[in-house]
Amino acid sequence: MLATDSKLPAVSGAEKRRYVQGIFTAIAPRYDFLNHLLSLNIDRSWRRRAVGQLDWERRPEGRYLDLCAGTLDLAAALATRAGFRGSVIGADFVKPMLERGRGKAARVWPLNADALELPLPDASIDGATVGFGVRNLADLDAGLAEAARVLRPGARLVILEFSTPPRQPLRGLYFFYFRRVLPGIGRLVSKHTSAYSYLPESVLAFPGPEDLAARLRARGFGQVSYRLMLGGICAIHVGTRL
Repeated sequence: MLATDSKLPAVSGAEKRRYVQGIFTAIAPRYDFLNHLLSLNIDRSWRRRAVGQLDWERRPEGRYLDLCAGTLDLAAALATRAGFRGSVIGADFVKPMLERGRGKAARVWPLNADALELPLPDASIDGATVGFGVRNLADLDAGLAEAARVLRPGARLVILEFSTPPRQPLRGLYFFYFRRVLPGIGRLVSKHTSAYSYLPESVLAFPGPEDLAARLRARGFGQVSYRLMLGGICAIHVGTRL
């Protein structure tokens, strides 16, 4: 079910793709700083917890994929784990974001590619992550199906994404912060007039955890589960490629 609190207008997939690409190109220079500032650095621990759900220890020398990789923070969180001996492909269709992440980890390989059309063979990836990116896809279901295509049977997909707290008073405080505080700070630091209004609205328009879990099951994933964190502000979804 879509969050009813959103004010995002309906747009076509192509329009959303162009808009998202333009926004993230513009805010790339200040993206990491604002991520950590606006989340009070909690985003770092969320990424570590997401990597902990990937079950990479099953194939520590494997080939992994971070979709919608942005500045490669999540890819680096996996690549720098003690005992990890494989490689991580960080795929994103916004090249300036990938350029900002170069050098974060030696085992990370940036790939400028759309998550809906990955230049990777079928069943060639041992596990995949997405950190705060699936809500920006032009077609969510197509993106999940593409992730399923490149994953080996038995490999996990871990999605780290914002959610909306189900209960008051946290829900009200969350909406106030997302709609009043975050956009103002974002505009001040990034100098972009609309990016940090789009970002919270995209969260509010995104399917809830139960809906996303159902979509994962419909696109080739089993053993689907999710875990809410910090009262429902964020969720980690896990699915295993059938």
